[in-house]
Amino acid sequence: MTRTATISRKTGETDIKLTVNLDGNGGGSRRSGIGFLDHMLDLLAKHAMIDLDVDAKGDLHVDDHHTAEDIGIALGQAVDQALGNRAGIKRYGHFTLPMDECLVTAAVDMGGRYAFEYHAPIAASKIGTFDSELVEHFWQSFAANANCNLHVVLHHGRNGHHIAECVFKSVARAIRMAAEDDPRSGGAVPSTKGVL
Repeated sequence: MTRTATISRKTGETDIKLTVNLDGNGGGSRRSGIGFLDHMLDLLAKHAMIDLDVDAKGDLHVDDHHTAEDIGIALGQAVDQALGNRAGIKRYGHFTLPMDECLVTAAVDMGGRYAFEYHAPIAASKIGTFDSELVEHFWQSFAANANCNLHVVLHHGRNGHHIAECVFKSVARAIRMAAEDDPRSGGAVPSTKGVL
C-alpha cells in the first residue's frame, strides 16, 4: 500500500499543489518562490526520506508569510492523509541533531491530536530576506494540520541559518522515525484504545 497524498490549496493569497510519498528517498522538486524555504524543504525531504513535490505561487509582493504558512498547512494535510489510520507505524519519533554550534531536539507523536511547543528562538529577525519567525510558524501550521504533537527545543546555537537548518533536519528525522513501519506491531494501530 502506497502512503501518498496530493493536496491542492488555492486561496486569495496562494495557489499550492503539494504531493508527498512517505516511503520515498528525498526526491521531488520544491518551487515556492522563496529560496530559503526551498532550501529548508530540500533538507526536510532528504532527512525525512520522503518524496516531496511543492509548486507554490503566493503573494510574495506582500511578504513570505502566506506562502510559508500555506505550504506548512498543505504539508501537514498531506502527511495526515498519507498516514491514514496510522496502523503499523511507530507513532513516536525523536531526534537530537547537532549542526555546528547548534543543538536541537525534536519529538513528535503522530497520534492524531494536535499540540505544539516551540522553544527555538532565532535572535536575528531575518535570515537573508526570510523572516526568521516563519520557521516557527511553518511548523505550527504543519503540526495543526498533520494532527500531531510536535515539540522543538534549541539547546544552544547562535547563527540563525544554522538554527533553522537544525530545526528542519531534527523535525524531519523525528517524522521519519514516527512514520516508519513497526515490524513488531503486526500492523496494529499503535494505541491501547485500538484507534487513533
